[in-house]
Amino acid sequence: MVGTAGPGTLRLREAHRFPNRPVRVGGTLYWDVLALYRGVLDGLRAAGRLLPGPGRLASVGIDSWAVDHGLLDASGTLLGNPVHYRDGRTAGAAERAAAVMPAEELYAATGLQHQPFNTLHQLLAARGTPVLAAARHLLLIPDLIAYWLTGEMGTELTNASTTQLVDPRTGDWSRPVAEAFGVDLSLFPPLRRPGDPAGELSAEVLRECGLTGPVPVTAVGSHDTASAVAAVPAQGRGDGRFAYVATGTWSLAGVELDAPVLTEASRAANFTNELGVDGTVRHLRNVMGLWPLQECLRAWESGAGGRGPRLETLLRRAAKAPPLRSVVDAGDPGFLAPGRMPERVAEACRRTGQPVPRDPAETVRCVLDSLALAHRRAVADARRLSDREVAVVHLVGGGARNELLCRLTADACGLPVVAGPAEAAALGNVLVQARAAGALHGGLAGLRSLVRSTQPLRHHGPMGDRDAWRRAEAAVCG
Repeated sequence: MVGTAGPGTLRLREAHRFPNRPVRVGGTLYWDVLALYRGVLDGLRAAGRLLPGPGRLASVGIDSWAVDHGLLDASGTLLGNPVHYRDGRTAGAAERAAAVMPAEELYAATGLQHQPFNTLHQLLAARGTPVLAAARHLLLIPDLIAYWLTGEMGTELTNASTTQLVDPRTGDWSRPVAEAFGVDLSLFPPLRRPGDPAGELSAEVLRECGLTGPVPVTAVGSHDTASAVAAVPAQGRGDGRFAYVATGTWSLAGVELDAPVLTEASRAANFTNELGVDGTVRHLRNVMGLWPLQECLRAWESGAGGRGPRLETLLRRAAKAPPLRSVVDAGDPGFLAPGRMPERVAEACRRTGQPVPRDPAETVRCVLDSLALAHRRAVADARRLSDREVAVVHLVGGGARNELLCRLTADACGLPVVAGPAEAAALGNVLVQARAAGALHGGLAGLRSLVRSTQPLRHHGPMGDRDAWRRAEAAVCG
């Protein structure tokens, strides 16, 4: 994405889009990180063609998903493809971690929710392997791409806070946790914060992409949710009366705070405290998000030889399907792995004594009703755990394009929903770069004001039967 930003101006243009296809080899699911890097280079080349005349990119910023990483040897050579967080190698790692440090103690130190794929669990699963033994550097995915572009290593803080090795109160590594688990923190390069310089595109990259240098690389909220929340078009920053739902493969639903919530109640509710732009804390719960819908679409396309039902058609039919006929727990880890998603949704309905969806449209309605219900629970729990009033829910990311999901979320939460921007992560990325380059000034409130004044937003008021949502919540929660 090529962004143009300045006082009163914030525009995005898509320069290039490329697929992200994980690869299973020998029973292990990997990211094809070299293909991703090639896609980045192709994107930089395409971005250069969008510049006027002899224009020069003012900056490059990189964000991606969290927790996954590459291991490099002493020469900086990647030792193997990064393992996908949906791979099964971390099964049982959380239980092994609890034997080293009780879950309550680990949460009090790092504030991170229980997830089987946290970086700490991945490192426990890799213990004793030749690759980890040979490793001298560990780079999270956006830091790895930045290293290949610049030759300089660093660890961006918002993404580092998802490793379960950072103290969210200090914004630094938790050395007691690392020592307890035998994690060598020297594997991690020095921490960077959003807005810090992260090197310049190398001469080789400039030549390959046809760009004019120098082109600085700027650390942004490299965890894509950190960038997305920075672009939430809310009034103010962490003291504002808003909740957010950053939607995509996952839904990240919660509130923005100035300090972490490290209580036992927060741990029991499986809320996380991840660090955000400008010293904020994202107190949120991970919900399965649009992943089940994406997997259903893949299954139907595969079964129909690539000619499965179109999403737009399914959404229109789903909007007319009976509401809340069947709901499943969108946080159920049984939906985490790829494959057979329509059958797994049906099995979950059957197991809980609910009607099984009769066709793809009813499956889509079940998935979206369940996701809206999960948003309701997460927003309500965030309010309770943080003692924060919420007057509006901002739904950003790819799900903001799904009008049915937005409407259902407003109905489920009983709160107005502001939908958009859909490209929140890219906008937050650009905003941090532009401020670091001096094109914008001020804090998060000013950046968000620019988003509100320049980006299309849709407003959805709560409607429908609120008692029906309460009954559905009681059914899912037991």
